[in-house]
Amino acid sequence: MEYATAIIIMSLLSIFLTVYDLRQQSVKLHRLVESHNNITVTVCRNKEGDSCFQELESHHLVPGDMLVLKEGKTLLPCDAILISGQCIVNESMLTGESIPVTKTHLPQADNFKPWRMHCAEDYKKHVLFCGTEVIQTKADDTGVVKAVVLRTGFNTAKGDLVRSILYPKPMNFKLYRDALRFLMCLIAFAAIGMIYTVCVFALNGEEAGEVVKKSLDVITIAVPPALPAALTTGIIYTQRRLKKKGIFCISPQRINMCGQLNLICFDKTGTLTEDGLDLWGLLPCERDCFQDIHSFPADHSLPWGPVFRAMAVCHSLIVWEGKIQGDPLDVKMFEATNWVIDDSSGHKIEGQGSTHATVVRPGPKASSAPVEGVAILHQFPFSSALQRMSVIAQEIGGEQQVFTKGAPEMVAMLCRAETVPLNFESKLLLYTAQGFRVIGLACKSLQAGKQSTDLTREEVESDLTFLGLLIMENRLKRETKPVLEELSAARIRSVMVTGDNIQTAVTVAKNAGMISATNRVILVEANKIPGSFSASITWKPLEENKTEDYRGLAKAMGLEPRSPRVFTSAAPVQDDSPPTTERRIRLALASGQYHFAMSGKSYQIVAQHFRHLLPKLLLNGTVFARMSPGQKSSLVEEFQKLDYFVGMCGDGANDCGALKVAHAGISLSEQEASVASPFTSRTPSIACVPELIREGRAALVTSFCMFKYMALYSTIQYLGVLLLYWQLNAFGNYQFLFQDLAITTVIGVTMSFTGAYPKLVPYRPPSQLISPPLLLSVVLNILFSLSLQVFGFVVVQEQPWYSKTDIYSACLSVNNHMENSSSISSLGLHGMRDGAHGQTDNGYKSYENTTVWLLSTINCLIVALVFSKGRPFRQPIYTNYVFILVLIGQLGICLFLVFADIDDLYSKMDLVCTPTTWRISMVIMLAVTLAASFLVEEAVIENRPLWLLLKKTFRYHSKSHYKRLQRVLEQDSAWPPLNETFFSDSVAISVEGSMGGHSNPTFDSNEDAL
Repeated sequence: MEYATAIIIMSLLSIFLTVYDLRQQSVKLHRLVESHNNITVTVCRNKEGDSCFQELESHHLVPGDMLVLKEGKTLLPCDAILISGQCIVNESMLTGESIPVTKTHLPQADNFKPWRMHCAEDYKKHVLFCGTEVIQTKADDTGVVKAVVLRTGFNTAKGDLVRSILYPKPMNFKLYRDALRFLMCLIAFAAIGMIYTVCVFALNGEEAGEVVKKSLDVITIAVPPALPAALTTGIIYTQRRLKKKGIFCISPQRINMCGQLNLICFDKTGTLTEDGLDLWGLLPCERDCFQDIHSFPADHSLPWGPVFRAMAVCHSLIVWEGKIQGDPLDVKMFEATNWVIDDSSGHKIEGQGSTHATVVRPGPKASSAPVEGVAILHQFPFSSALQRMSVIAQEIGGEQQVFTKGAPEMVAMLCRAETVPLNFESKLLLYTAQGFRVIGLACKSLQAGKQSTDLTREEVESDLTFLGLLIMENRLKRETKPVLEELSAARIRSVMVTGDNIQTAVTVAKNAGMISATNRVILVEANKIPGSFSASITWKPLEENKTEDYRGLAKAMGLEPRSPRVFTSAAPVQDDSPPTTERRIRLALASGQYHFAMSGKSYQIVAQHFRHLLPKLLLNGTVFARMSPGQKSSLVEEFQKLDYFVGMCGDGANDCGALKVAHAGISLSEQEASVASPFTSRTPSIACVPELIREGRAALVTSFCMFKYMALYSTIQYLGVLLLYWQLNAFGNYQFLFQDLAITTVIGVTMSFTGAYPKLVPYRPPSQLISPPLLLSVVLNILFSLSLQVFGFVVVQEQPWYSKTDIYSACLSVNNHMENSSSISSLGLHGMRDGAHGQTDNGYKSYENTTVWLLSTINCLIVALVFSKGRPFRQPIYTNYVFILVLIGQLGICLFLVFADIDDLYSKMDLVCTPTTWRISMVIMLAVTLAASFLVEEAVIENRPLWLLLKKTFRYHSKSHYKRLQRVLEQDSAWPPLNETFFSDSVAISVEGSMGGHSNPTFDSNEDAL
């Protein structure tokens, strides 16, 4: 009765705590949602044929409604597309970046394509996402800023965040699959015990009801109901530790997966390098020739001219709360001009109606300029896919001009060929090879009288005049190099995935230690062959300060047409190169010390035309430059296909898809939770990556420890009960309660307190339960427990004081010199026995029961101590003070029960008195079990050299795809084929779907759904 009552109370308490926790989470989510769900909005509705504006609650909005956005800060209650005017929004909830983003209205197009297809990858620049904050609006000729509602509720950006918290993506992790299999084994184990129980009790003539009860008891004992809770305990504590370190998690199931990460993809700008850029110099161009470089800071200011105007207006900066806000690159570039932004609400621009234009004017420190100011009439915001941004500007009282800035190679392609210097490629590579970030500038004049809003991006960004190169210094973050060295020492691959120039990326990778000084970089260049459906691929060693390689790199970036001197794979011809260089490169290649670098364009062509080569390239691919967001997602998925456990660390904006696709995506952001990724770090450095891996490894090992302990605890109890069933005996209610509550529950709660070990070791914990060391550990400890209990059960029956019928004879036989007191005690105890005859009939009290229960209870403590692993993945066990104190306290209580001879206590616990010699014998048996268990665990189970030797002896090799591929390539002396060109077949594999990577309703949705 007492046991049943305790179970009911525990169950009710567990249900109450679960409901309370769910309630707390629901309240938090409700607050997250209601901030934008209960606001008043202005919509345009049709009434009796006339359009009128009316205000209503935001939860009444439906797709198709036309919103009117007023001046001032506003939270967006839905996803909407801007159809007139311009907005500045704070998308930090969405991307994790607090930089204001400019949104422009949907362009007027003559074609009948759906807007998403017409805008291509640039469509997000017209969409206002739910949960983001509009901080500024600028109306056009119509006088109001309008947007059409696209999505509401859970289909919006914020709805996707809430849904990802409510229903996280299920992770197909081996640990969870193996846990289910192990549970099935325990159920089979329990079935055997049930059959045994039925046979024993039925053959002894027990009633059918009693037989059923005893059989069902076996199931609850063999299959521990607390196992799922025990597995999540470590994750909960790890989540708390991560939160204290500024790392927030909205998908706790992925924490264990972090313990298996062996490849990390890093964005470059803002992740490996500083967010802020320092303006280093300007290389102006006049009459297709580069002029002398203008260094910053300089004694003399920049002279007035097209380059100065481009720096003053070609940006998306705003004045917010008295400060210039926007992209750090734009801020540095604009500050160099010493001009200021006039943050007045509107300016009447001649010929442009009542356009609310941003006007920039000379500041107090600015050099003299022949104009009063320049108005920015229209913006084409920066697009990762297009790698550029443009503005239409007009000098006050002057003509309209277009200014474009972006990736130099992209800007050069948009310029008239006669305006681009002949030495453009060599100059560009000269600076990118030093790790500078280089921006191209261009401009052109517009015809007078043409409305800026009527022009398409294609019309604006064509026939430009090249103005020069802006050179910016992007320093590595202080933490970058030590973190990458730590990951390298732990044999965790680091890969750079960036939108920047390939040479800049390679230089930064070398400076950061991602590519060591002795390793060779091989440029992989893939191009489509004009006029055919085939493509070519070339491998060239990238040697610094070599003109030929500059030329090869320029080809990879699409800066000049390919040389006609190419070779087929059937008859490759080597380029001329010095024998010493060739020998040095070959030596590096033979030792596997080489890295591939490729651009996003080459990656896409390889994925389409050279699919069979892609895994080989990824195996040593370290730098991926000029990658679009879709290509980043695709790359992460391709790494996962090679059986890598992939982490992605980025800023949350352009990396959003890759962050979601990766096993563990870490967004460097100030937000606690964002739709960008499962993990968010408030510390804006990659130091959070090894921290997360350490905690993930500790959580994974804790899960294994808890799993082993729960399995052993239930098995120990199961074996003890089956032994006692042989004599129609069993554990008493308080005995079960003591083992379940006082021992196992407390251990289950405190065992997971052990923190992560501060050093990352060069190997990972096992990812599955069905691994030889873990299974051997469980099996051997089960055998030790079985031997201990069977030995105690059998030997106690051989003792001279043992009596099957008189359970009080043992203590009487050794206390004959106290005959009187013994007689009184005997009478009293016999009286108790007679008074509790029903309890004795249940078969609880016996020498076997006392021996087996005491041995099994202390055995649970032994197993808990032995299984509580410390190094190399967790801190030493003695650092978990609470757990050690709990074990000492529990051991003290158990030893007290062993040696105490308190009649009332023994009666309640269904124990009987045994001679002191037998009690000492039990302690010796337990000490031997502890020594054997500890010795096996340390000398065999945790002996890594022994398992490596066994693997080598039996020629066991990893089944991971990338490991198998590594072994194949080690035997291939012809890989990689240097200075050779291969052609693909004419049939290309369509990868348009896969190039999109992760499909997220926030950012990608079917046109029909709109």
